[in-house]
Amino acid sequence: MARLKEFYKQEVSPALMKKFSYDSVMQIPKLEKIVINVGAGEARDNAKVIDAIVADIATITGQKPQICKAKKSVANFKLREGMNIGVKVTLRGENMYEFIDRFFNIALPRVRDFRGINPNSFDGRGNYNMGIKEQLIFPEIEYDKVDKVRGMDICFVTTAKTDEEARELLTLMGAPFAR
Repeated sequence: MARLKEFYKQEVSPALMKKFSYDSVMQIPKLEKIVINVGAGEARDNAKVIDAIVADIATITGQKPQICKAKKSVANFKLREGMNIGVKVTLRGENMYEFIDRFFNIALPRVRDFRGINPNSFDGRGNYNMGIKEQLIFPEIEYDKVDKVRGMDICFVTTAKTDEEARELLTLMGAPFAR
């Protein structure tokens, strides 16, 4: 959706410029990418699990995910090098803005007992990480066709230098932080 990108240019950028009194427009933090990751430990026993996860993530993001393979063999986990153990997708540009709009305005309010997202999940360098317990909060996922409820990790990567700048950026973009 181009409207969120336009909203960023017209509303968010000037507000950040004014609040943090930047000298140049190039100092204004931007959302660089969103990385969605689903780890699937049960994939070592059943190869079809990865296919189901790939289908779910592709439906949610509108982009084909990348399958992650194990880098090392770990005997305790019955894991061999090269086995499929997860799925990730990196969103940039229009897909990123479309996803963030749907995520903040449609998906998160569907979470049971939702009171806002944790404002302390920043990494110290302006990136925000959060986890979701089930993929069913996205309206694109049909409840009847889900074989198992799976969670995912979502990482918002920004160009902000500090957590305060990143929090303000995400707040202006519609992130429902808990009070």
